[in-house]
Amino acid sequence: MIREREIKATPGLVLFLLVLAGLVGSAYQFIQAAKFEAGGSLALWGIGWLVLVLLLPGFFLVNPNDAKVITLLGRYTGSVKQPGFWWVNPFTVKRKISLKVRNFETAKLKVNDNHANPIEIAAIVVWRVVETAEAMFEVDHYEDYVRVQSESAVRGLATTYPYDAHGEDAVSLSTHTIEVSQDLQVQVQERLAKAGVEVLETRISHLAYSPEIASAMLQRQQASAIIAARQKIVEGAVGMVEMALGMLAEKEIVELDTERKASMVSNLLVVLCSERGTQPVVNTGTLYS
Repeated sequence: MIREREIKATPGLVLFLLVLAGLVGSAYQFIQAAKFEAGGSLALWGIGWLVLVLLLPGFFLVNPNDAKVITLLGRYTGSVKQPGFWWVNPFTVKRKISLKVRNFETAKLKVNDNHANPIEIAAIVVWRVVETAEAMFEVDHYEDYVRVQSESAVRGLATTYPYDAHGEDAVSLSTHTIEVSQDLQVQVQERLAKAGVEVLETRISHLAYSPEIASAMLQRQQASAIIAARQKIVEGAVGMVEMALGMLAEKEIVELDTERKASMVSNLLVVLCSERGTQPVVNTGTLYS
């Protein structure tokens, strides 16, 4: 594996001014030698001018949050990350690579969740290059590599969790967004480490059931919500009936035997659990007639 090696290039501004002055001077002397037909001087100044011209490709500019990866005859020699105007060996190849923070949104992927339900999912990945040599030489087209591996991680994440949680402690895609995003970031980082990329943030941007099962899943969610609401209503009604019976017995308002208590409990539960307003019934007889 090729590891990044940061090098210190030669400051280029002063050297560039010297080379520029040498080029002007050499050109002037070459013209003067040509006028006086001085063959030796003509060749000397011509060679000097050519040497100075060969130094020009060594100058390069590094902008903020950019880097230059330097190679010489097919070998990696180092990276220049410090912004400025620099000079290195003019026979080296200098390739630019961006260190800026970048982000993209994956395509809407159709996959099966942990319960084999088809869902649609997409994510946003925020990343940047931190190892220029690995990004340049360890993978082919690191930007495409980041995109493909991120989508692979999203697919893997979707198969790990269910869409909905059916228990209080169950982690699902729709209810535990923070936990799911953290897990996705770990999975994406594992895939992109060899490319010299750091994943700064990941988050789910789109999550839905596939259209062919969306209506059925909506009915199931509605049924689950109704059942949960009914459970709360029944729990509250039972507590209120218990409190009513206890207060009647404590204050000795009326003495109820087992059968009358059962009738009273039945009536109270009907009143408390009914979806509609109940109609009062006046009992003019007796339970024992």
